Amino acid sequence: MKITEPPRMPEQRKADLLHRLEREIDIWVATADTEGMPCLVPLWFVWHDQAVWLCTRLTNPTGRNLRDGRRARLALGDTRDVVLVDGDVETFTTPEVPSKAAEAFRAKTGWDPREDHASYAFFRVRPSAVQAWCEEHELPRRHLMRDGAWVV
Repeated sequence: MKITEPPRMPEQRKADLLHRLEREIDIWVATADTEGMPCLVPLWFVWHDQAVWLCTRLTNPTGRNLRDGRRARLALGDTRDVVLVDGDVETFTTPEVPSKAAEAFRAKTGWDPREDHASYAFFRVRPSAVQAWCEEHELPRRHLMRDGAWVV
């Protein structure tokens, strides 16, 4: 999209967002430790049952931050097609993860962490706020979700 094109309506932005969540495989994951030290990494993800599911080791900073902080900001796209998702995090060890979520993750990524090292965990990020915009002219109507409810 170029700035010369008219801004998308919020309904179209939501449809575009949901399509991206289905097709993209990597998402930027921003967390912070208990002292506020930020951490930003890309992780594979799957959009399943109205949540973003991630997987990483509990022994690395991102895994610890997700588990202990229970909040994350996720991002898709570049600076001209942005999606920001703020959410609450719930941690599941590999024996605890719901099988449908783990299977959805495996189907999308080709990797089943349940068959890998024991320190892996799954993290369900339930969106509480979602913003999406292309270019500056879409900024005024960028909020698609607030307080966990779609506004479009």
